[in-house]
Amino acid sequence: MGRLIVLNKDEDSISFIALPTGETLKKIAVGKNPHEVGLSPDEETAYISNAGGNSISVIDTQQMREVERLEHPEFQFPHDIKIAPNGKKLYVAVTYAHKIFVYERPSHKVLKIIPTGQRLSHMLAPTPDWKSIYIPNIQSHTLTLFDTTRDEVMKHIVVGKGPEGVAVHPSGKFLYVANQDEHNLYVLSAEHHGILARHPLGNCPVRMVFSPDGKYAFIPNRESHDLSIIDCSRHWEIKRIPVGRWPGGVVFDLSGEFAYVANNKTNDISVIDVGMLKEIARIDTGVHPDGIGYLKS
Repeated sequence: MGRLIVLNKDEDSISFIALPTGETLKKIAVGKNPHEVGLSPDEETAYISNAGGNSISVIDTQQMREVERLEHPEFQFPHDIKIAPNGKKLYVAVTYAHKIFVYERPSHKVLKIIPTGQRLSHMLAPTPDWKSIYIPNIQSHTLTLFDTTRDEVMKHIVVGKGPEGVAVHPSGKFLYVANQDEHNLYVLSAEHHGILARHPLGNCPVRMVFSPDGKYAFIPNRESHDLSIIDCSRHWEIKRIPVGRWPGGVVFDLSGEFAYVANNKTNDISVIDVGMLKEIARIDTGVHPDGIGYLKS
């Protein structure tokens, strides 16, 4: 049934949790204030952004131990991390530096550092074909379109205030943006970036994750402590599920039958039955869980 990697921000640790039992298999120390996790395509390596410590922990997921720590003088709050499908490049959004770092894998050599020219570049949302990445800039109220074939900024797209949660639908046709200051969802055309729809969400939506089949988008609302469920066939919220306090990271299992939501201030994970669209259990974690990843083995 797989394992979860859960980042305990205020404990400077990560937990490996067995599914479906919820047993903590191992907890290990990482850098200060871990925020996001990126997994290699083979799932043998996890990269943990230690935002408060300005470093990245490299984790062997099988041995469940840290094997390397990446640091750079221009790191100022490294945050989201994504690895290209061929496993050869690692992308890091460095929020307070307003830059994108591109690393070579497995050497971890820095290939390029690209300023976005925007403020608080926070998350990374690749397209399904991985030709582009969308980067929400929280203080600039924009998305940056980043070309991965040349590793350069292409343009900026004006969206709502405080964009943070961003994802491209598995079909590649739609781009969803959750604006934390406006408490709403923007649906954009991935072809021309025109706004197709706007809908209200809960208070302070911060992440965006599509179900593997593309049927739903799950959006955690940090300050209303709930999860907005979007029917992607209509781009419409159909349900709001109460979860723990300050929900953050969300991940689906391989089958798409279950989703897991990290609740920062109740120190637990909400287990969501996707078929019933209902919370069915809680799993205890360390202190202030936020980033979360799923390992199929």
